[in-house]
Amino acid sequence: MPLDENEIRRVAVLARLHLGEDEVARLTGDLGRILGFVGKLAELDTSDIEPTSHVVAMSTPYREDEVTTGGDPDSAITNAPRRDGHYFVVPRIIE
Repeated sequence: MPLDENEIRRVAVLARLHLGEDEVARLTGDLGRILGFVGKLAELDTSDIEPTSHVVAMSTPYREDEVTTGGDPDSAITNAPRRDGHYFVVPRIIE
């Protein structure tokens, strides 16, 4: 996928990045080369390779589920910077 400077500017706006003209020109070339390498990877035959999420084998320790009361509400909010009764007070982010 060839990139042009307008596409770089559009992505920069979405990412809230302020790029100068020299940065736009440099990123156009850099990202074009990166996408070229990714395109070469897409050409590889991976039909015989088993999908993995990690390069090395990993195990996940499990524990038995236990039903609890959830603990004491007062101890849960002891270190809260702001609270109202048994509730955390957080800044409003939705008007």
